Amino acid sequence: MTTTSLRKDAARNWERIVATARDLVDQGIALQLNDVAHRAGLGVATVYRHFATPEALLETVAAPCLEALAAHGEQALADPDAWRALEGFLTRVVEAQVTDAALPPVAATATDALPRTTELKESLASAGTALLDRARAAGAVRPDLTAADLVPLMCGVAHAVAVRGGGHADRIDTARRYLAILLEGVPPTPSQA
Repeated sequence: MTTTSLRKDAARNWERIVATARDLVDQGIALQLNDVAHRAGLGVATVYRHFATPEALLETVAAPCLEALAAHGEQALADPDAWRALEGFLTRVVEAQVTDAALPPVAATATDALPRTTELKESLASAGTALLDRARAAGAVRPDLTAADLVPLMCGVAHAVAVRGGGHADRIDTARRYLAILLEGVPPTPSQA
């Protein structure tokens, strides 16, 4: 075999592993590399060559969502309307939390398996902080709302949606409604303005 065909074969195996892991995560099944190998029809050593740990595989599954959120954060920073930018960013984050089962556990982990995950999470945190700072400077949010408050608030909305249950479209609608209710408490009160 040539080096090129090995690379193509390795790329196919990587894609098969990630697709299998995506299916398992979407079904709510914890990732175990031996199980992934079996379900993907690959040898265990093949899976371990690509992913040293289940955490690395889970972060790889979550990466497209994290990348999309980071890109949206950058776009939101270009929006001249500070409130609209913050609201749109938070909406995207909550929608992702309730529709991508890989995102919540990856976002909640303090230590990442892959450097790319750390970069993406830092990009999201930076965008969220900058958007909140802009909205606060514009007088669109209460002065006591901090960047450290945003993550637990968004997780709270996502948890409430998970408790409520429902299908994909229902979860998105519920997340938007719960976020809208939460955001009604974000503008400054007359005494804070």
